[in-house]
Amino acid sequence: MKIAKSWKDYVVIATGDGEKLEKWGKYTLLRPDPQVIWHAKDNLSNFKGLDAHYVRSSSGGGGWKFLNRVPEEWNISWNNIKFIIKPMGFKHTGLFPEQAVNWEDMTKLISEAGRPIKILNLFAYTGGASVVCAKAGGIVTHVDASKGMVERAKENAILNGITNIRYIIDDCEKFINREIRRGNRYDAIIMDPPSYGRGTNGEMWKLEDNLFDFVELTKKVLSDNPLFVLISSYTTGLQASVLSNILSLVFGEGNIDADEIGLPTMEKIVLPCGARGMKIWKN
Repeated sequence: MKIAKSWKDYVVIATGDGEKLEKWGKYTLLRPDPQVIWHAKDNLSNFKGLDAHYVRSSSGGGGWKFLNRVPEEWNISWNNIKFIIKPMGFKHTGLFPEQAVNWEDMTKLISEAGRPIKILNLFAYTGGASVVCAKAGGIVTHVDASKGMVERAKENAILNGITNIRYIIDDCEKFINREIRRGNRYDAIIMDPPSYGRGTNGEMWKLEDNLFDFVELTKKVLSDNPLFVLISSYTTGLQASVLSNILSLVFGEGNIDADEIGLPTMEKIVLPCGARGMKIWKN
C-alpha cells in the first residue's frame, strides 16, 4: 500500500463506526467513510475540539452540524502548495489528501523529464493534481463537467500564483473525441473517474462497464513520447490489480505501478482510500 505520509497540515485522528475524525489545519471535522466498518474505541462525536460533524439523514443525504465557529473556507498546505478547504454537500471538503502519494510521483516525473510535458487531467475536480503538475512545470489541461468544481480549481491555481492552466467544462469523453479529431496529443494523462455519473445529456457512466473503453479512447490522444498515465479510483472493492490489467492491456506491459492508497492515522492503523494504477515510460 502507498501511504500519504507527507502531510503536516492534515491528519486522521481516529476512525470507527463508519466515520473518520480529521484535522484540517486548525479545524477538526468528523465525516462518514464507507471503508470504516470497524468500531471506534470512543464515541468520535464526543471528541473534545470537534468543530463540525457531517450527519447522515435517515431519509438519505445529510448535512454539516457546526459545533464551533468555522470559516466558510480556509487554506492548508502540502509542501509549498496551498489548497482551499470548504465543507460542502455530500460530506466533501474539496480535497482528497490521500492523493499526495500521486502528487509526489507526478512531481518527480515531470520535474526530471527534461522537456515540456503536456498533461491532460480528466474528471479533474477542484484541481489538486492540476496545480501540483503545473507547479512542477507541466502544461496542464483541466477537464471536468462541473462548472462549480472548475471555478474552485481556478481559485486553487490563483492561490498558488498559477495562471496558465487551460480549463474545460465538458463531458470528458466528448472532449477527448474532439481532441482526437483536432489531432491534439498529451504526454501524460491523469483520470479520477467516478463510480457512477451522468453526462450533460443524461448519458449513464458506470465504472465497471465504461472504464476500459474510456481508457482505450484516451490512448488516441497520447503522444508518441509519453511520460505516464495515472488512474485513481475510490470505487469500493475495485482492486489495484484491475487497474494494472487495464493499463497493461491498453498501453502494453512493463513499468506499471498499481497499489492501494491510504492515510496514516494517529491510531497507528492505515485508512484505505481506494486504488491507483500508473503506467510509466522511460524518458
